[in-house]
Amino acid sequence: MIERAKKWDITDIGLEEGMKRLTPEKIEKAVNRVLRGEGLARIKTYVDTCIHCGLCSAACHHYLSNDCDPSFAPVAKIKETLWEILKRKGKLTPEFIKKMAEIAYTECNMCKRCAMYCPFGIDIAWMLSLIRRICHFCGVVPQYLQDTVNSHSVTMNQMWVKQDEWIDTLQWQEEDAQDMVSTVRIPLDKEGADVMYSVIGPEPKILAQLLANAAVIMTVAGIDWTMPSFDGWDNSDMAMYSGDWEVMGRIKKAHFEAAMRLKVKKIVMGECGHAFRSVYDVGNRTLGWKMHPIPVIHAIQFYYELLCEGRIKIAKKIKEPVTLHDPCNVIRGRGLHEMARYIMQEICEDFREMWPNREYNYCCCAGGGVINCGPPWKTKRVDSNKVKAEQLQRTGAKILVTPCHNCHSGMEDIINYYKLDMHTKFISELLIECMEIPEGLKA
Repeated sequence: MIERAKKWDITDIGLEEGMKRLTPEKIEKAVNRVLRGEGLARIKTYVDTCIHCGLCSAACHHYLSNDCDPSFAPVAKIKETLWEILKRKGKLTPEFIKKMAEIAYTECNMCKRCAMYCPFGIDIAWMLSLIRRICHFCGVVPQYLQDTVNSHSVTMNQMWVKQDEWIDTLQWQEEDAQDMVSTVRIPLDKEGADVMYSVIGPEPKILAQLLANAAVIMTVAGIDWTMPSFDGWDNSDMAMYSGDWEVMGRIKKAHFEAAMRLKVKKIVMGECGHAFRSVYDVGNRTLGWKMHPIPVIHAIQFYYELLCEGRIKIAKKIKEPVTLHDPCNVIRGRGLHEMARYIMQEICEDFREMWPNREYNYCCCAGGGVINCGPPWKTKRVDSNKVKAEQLQRTGAKILVTPCHNCHSGMEDIINYYKLDMHTKFISELLIECMEIPEGLKA
């Protein structure tokens, strides 16, 4: 296996120390638990179906951005990990597990673009998620990502936000929002509301202004809404990406139970892609639910519906050139691309498409838990998305809209690293600038 980390001079305590604690028995037990107990039939189908055509290569931003190095091709990542496991019948060394972890956690964003280009629809992201699960049971996980999962496990949110801090932040943002709309309230624990609004942990921690934005939009639109004061308000889920699906199930259960406890009609999730996927596609299945107990929609759909129904009106449009990044989990994974474009056309005078776009768009290289692997892997991450930087630069846009938190952070890193003349915004930030606030509501 290629010593990729040496190229970027990376040391990760989670991988190094985890590897030292491994024994042959522990490795074999982890492999058998995952492959025999959770995925062998599907794995066999995929492995026997793959014809090694390499069409997945040109779909992968890691491959394209690393000078088309064949070792970064999706099929190569499977060959260096899963195929080796099957060939060796689970008899693996600690060093092999460490290298396997590096490939699975830092060289695949689970974006599933490769699956679109595979003539047989082989889900390479799913296979690499099993590799991550083996690494989880082996205790070989990037330290920053594992720390985030630990926070989820203890506090039910990824940023270790305590209940009093959460409530205090909501009250603070309610006061800030009242500087724009005098009647704004952030209703806590209101039973029977139409909407429970949920967000991800970084919002109260580092992007609290987005909570004020949501409160203004809800108030102007006349939405009957609430937020929980208790666990379940954080809809994010890094355990889904670490391979700790047991913690993932606990997080999703808390989220849905919060909504059921408040007896709301639906959940509206903030602008986050992985959190949305964890609720509509992964977490519910982990809990054994075919469908959600309460309807769930993403912020893109929510804003689209508000505009279509005339519940919010546009008073002015953004004049600067704007482009839109299509987050993998809500566009390729959920098909909200035309709704997002409707919003952009409504609020932007000069909207410019990047190419390719919609479900064919390149991943931000931050999702899939990769940005949560932390600072040790940052340079490798931005180097591995040169293709995205080139895509952004071609638009000539000054504003990049990214309706997803991981995309937003990842894009900022790319913009700074490649010195691009643009800045990132969430949809809510542009809506606040553009929407009409009735005279009777103005502060």
